[in-house]
Amino acid sequence: MKPTVFTAAAAALALAFTMPVAQAQTTLTMSSWVPPSHPLTKDFLAGWGKEVERVTNGRVKLNMLPKHPSAPGGTFDAVRDGLVDVSYVTASYTPARHPLPLLAELPGQGSTSTINSVAYSRIHWRHLHAAGEYKGVKLLGVFTHGPGQMFIVKKPVTSVADLAGVKVRSGGGISEASAKALGASPLVKPAPEAYELLSSGVADATFFPLESVKSFNLDKIIKHATLFPGGFYSSSFGFFMNEGTWNKLSKQDQDAINTISGEAVARMAGKVWDDADKIGMEALKAANVAIVQASPAFIADARKRAEPLFAEWIKNAKAKGIDGDKVLAEFRAELERVAQGK
Repeated sequence: MKPTVFTAAAAALALAFTMPVAQAQTTLTMSSWVPPSHPLTKDFLAGWGKEVERVTNGRVKLNMLPKHPSAPGGTFDAVRDGLVDVSYVTASYTPARHPLPLLAELPGQGSTSTINSVAYSRIHWRHLHAAGEYKGVKLLGVFTHGPGQMFIVKKPVTSVADLAGVKVRSGGGISEASAKALGASPLVKPAPEAYELLSSGVADATFFPLESVKSFNLDKIIKHATLFPGGFYSSSFGFFMNEGTWNKLSKQDQDAINTISGEAVARMAGKVWDDADKIGMEALKAANVAIVQASPAFIADARKRAEPLFAEWIKNAKAKGIDGDKVLAEFRAELERVAQGK
């Protein structure tokens, strides 16, 4: 009997060594301050989460929280302090903390989110990241939404003169500064509040990318839209992970996640937003919203009024030891390169 017991035990031990060892799975939390149906949540964040699972062979997964743990503008602190592992914030909501990303928010830039996002991503990692404005979190990527346009409840806007005293909901940052430069009266409020502001008459108009027409049900209340080439503004986003969470990941998983970060984030978010902008344009037309394409005179007037915004960004960049004139010129060159498919 003893030899039999020994043989069985040895066989079991040998089998244990030959069976694949189950790898521990790390589940991280992710959150979004726009609704679950918004493309930023359901397509970009959820899509990136699936990519993380793919590149780590299932070792790392992301779980979307049912509710964002902070006000939108407090997202950076929420991630830094560990209330959530992964999220994003727009520099429009935190312009004092993130003045350099406002470069990509300046009016009349890329004609699509992809063009603006990729060009901005290249400039950020090349020139701006070293300034440390995202210190305290692991920055995964930067991107922008599509060109920011104007949507109005009651009357068309065909010139700068039409904007005198018009109350325009803005996210802050360059959006707010652009509204002021055009003679409007900006109301700085987060995007999810736009419908209530417009429907109640507190705001006369709102700045938004085309995507928001559908995402925030604006097609039910707006009657007019004014479209400006490259946008009256854009919104730049930082997408990041809690630093402690990142440091706990294995080197293998960090390397894998890095392959889908950086410019890959810009391209993924850009495509999501461009696709959503097309849906927004279709919603405008379906709702019979009167669309005004900015005239050459309107464009020239608006660009002249926006010159101080560019000068202010250059001044702020120089205060951080960055050659703002050079970086702005490089950004414009990158916009052209990306538009040409480079």
